[in-house]
Amino acid sequence: MAKSSKKKASKKTVARKSPAKGRKRAVTEEAVPTAEQLDVKFTPRGPDQATIDAISRRLIEHASVQALLKRTRNRLLSFDLIEPEGEAKSSRIPPGPNRFRATFYDYTNNRTVVAEGNLDNLRTIEVSDYSSQPLPSSEEFDEAVSLIRKHPELGRALREKRLQPYPPMPPIIATELPNGRTERTVAVGLLPIGQVPGDPRAAKHEIVGVNLIRQSISRFDDRAPANSAAHNPICGQPNAGQPTAAKGTAGQVWVTVTQGGTVLWKFLAVRPAASSGTNGSGIELRFVDYRGKRVLYRAHVPILNVKYDNDACGPYRDWQYQEGMIQANGANVGSGFRLCPAPAQTILDTGSDVGNFLGVAIYVQGLEVVLVSEMQAGWYRYISEWRLHADGTIRPRFGFSAVQSSCVCNRHHHHAYWRLDFDIRTPGNNVAKEFNDPPLFPPSNWHTKNYEIKRSRNPASKRKWRVENTTTGEGYEIIPGPDDGRATAEPDWPFPRGDVWFLRYHGSEIDDGVVAIGPPYEAGIDSFVNFESIVNQDIVVWYGAHFTHDIATEPPGTFGEIVGPTLKPVKW
Repeated sequence: MAKSSKKKASKKTVARKSPAKGRKRAVTEEAVPTAEQLDVKFTPRGPDQATIDAISRRLIEHASVQALLKRTRNRLLSFDLIEPEGEAKSSRIPPGPNRFRATFYDYTNNRTVVAEGNLDNLRTIEVSDYSSQPLPSSEEFDEAVSLIRKHPELGRALREKRLQPYPPMPPIIATELPNGRTERTVAVGLLPIGQVPGDPRAAKHEIVGVNLIRQSISRFDDRAPANSAAHNPICGQPNAGQPTAAKGTAGQVWVTVTQGGTVLWKFLAVRPAASSGTNGSGIELRFVDYRGKRVLYRAHVPILNVKYDNDACGPYRDWQYQEGMIQANGANVGSGFRLCPAPAQTILDTGSDVGNFLGVAIYVQGLEVVLVSEMQAGWYRYISEWRLHADGTIRPRFGFSAVQSSCVCNRHHHHAYWRLDFDIRTPGNNVAKEFNDPPLFPPSNWHTKNYEIKRSRNPASKRKWRVENTTTGEGYEIIPGPDDGRATAEPDWPFPRGDVWFLRYHGSEIDDGVVAIGPPYEAGIDSFVNFESIVNQDIVVWYGAHFTHDIATEPPGTFGEIVGPTLKPVKW
């Protein structure tokens, strides 16, 4: 059980800037008595890791799977739980995940094999094969490194610790064969470490491709594939090289927040490694209720990408499931969830890639409950954070940093896209409104959006939005963050595509379906705008935030940036 400062403690929490630009941390000072404490309780949900592992072992031996994989060299890359989408919308007691999707790679035949079925009935499963390349697993990366260790030149440098292996971008090198297919080639970065300047034996920074079909190594004329870089200078924080959490790792908990015996918040929290979407979606909140009334059916970040000036590297579509370690001291309350008596620290707070916990840290800070996790995609480090206040305010946050590489020395632009599936009181009977000052349609500052539409942020008109229930008038405002940028003003426009989209709910539009190895790299949200009516409907809001990372102009002692909007209750 987590608690905020008690009345008798006579303390308050003050937000102050930390060394990370825009990043805030809590400082406790003596003050007048605060509001009554917050209590947080947890209930694990869904199958645990032992159950998932047991099902995975049975699945590998299943006759339908063996029909495609027998006598092949293969590997299980991921095991994902599939939530029931439509039926959970109207259920006050949402059913748990009842289906799974297991992804194998068949190296003998150079193909992806996917098995889908019901968790409670493994007798009948559907098995299909594809020529597409899924993202690599940690085990594949480790196999690739072991092959490099056998290389006469690179292997010796690895053994002598003159080179440190690291996962680079892109994760897969897609070299097309004459027949149009690609062989599975995992990229491995080799970073020079611990070398004396001028040493003739000094190893050079390099990114190589390890073909797991032919068990061979490819090197490049420029020491890196065409859309990457490996040279001096090298920028970013030191790479700790610690273990990460794999896609499909178990981790869901129900969170209940009370104050003085009154239930304020109840929601399901899903760790990034278990989150939904083609590439994961960070910390995912589902079935979010405030004071017993539904606010959000699902809230997450399913699309994340980056574009470099002059295409110095990339562009890249990133993934949001590979958890990296953070510094979080406390007690585990579920698989991948840790309750902390003090704020957890990420690379944005410390500048360090070192941590002691994989998953989501939860703590109480003043009158906010905070959930935070750190994710990795190659050399990028991303922070997924949600802050839920006792007054009903929700602050989604997304942070950006990086560890050592050559690419991040170049100016580049990150774009994160939240998907906010509002169900204000009910899945239907919702409407979207926009505020402008001066008004676009006098005399009212507010006007209704009748059809699916894309809108831009406009600070000059104090533009914000609201989703409300047309029967009760209750709603939530979406207030842009001061550092969230504007797509049309970004240096890499039109790559960022947009700021805000209002759409009618469709269960097939969780994301745009693009695997992170791309292309396309741009967010495909525009394709969802079909001008359907969104009056008295189930409304989904996509919110994009944009951040330019330029090492050359970054103040000393800063380790990244954090962005995000504010969601505030109205007439609640």
